[in-house]
Amino acid sequence: MTAPTAPTELLVCVKCRKGMDVPADDRRPGQRLYDEITARDAPEGVRVTAVECLQNCESGCTVALRGGDRWTYVFGNVDEASHSDMLLEGASLYHQTADGLIPWRQRPEHFKRNCIARIPPLTPQTQEPAE
Repeated sequence: MTAPTAPTELLVCVKCRKGMDVPADDRRPGQRLYDEITARDAPEGVRVTAVECLQNCESGCTVALRGGDRWTYVFGNVDEASHSDMLLEGASLYHQTADGLIPWRQRPEHFKRNCIARIPPLTPQTQEPAE
């Protein structure tokens, strides 16, 4: 893998309900996932960020990986009780790439089967030549 060019951000939807009603006094599954992840040491170069909504409410907890000129990935069906270590491992693998493309065989199994979206990096705008 190529050395990283920019920090990696693991976005965790703290509003995810996994398609269920959640009592007002109880933490949502997405908040539980965020709490589980941030209770661990993040890999070098990876920042974990809570976000309000990733619009994937019926597909379990949802996270996204982004950073620099890399592809952005959105993953669903994340389990708040058992996937924290897998997400941090995947974020570390993602961070080690220059383009965000983790080789298929190296990806955590959950990443292979639960990718909701893959978004290309921003394309640098070219300036029109002056006339």
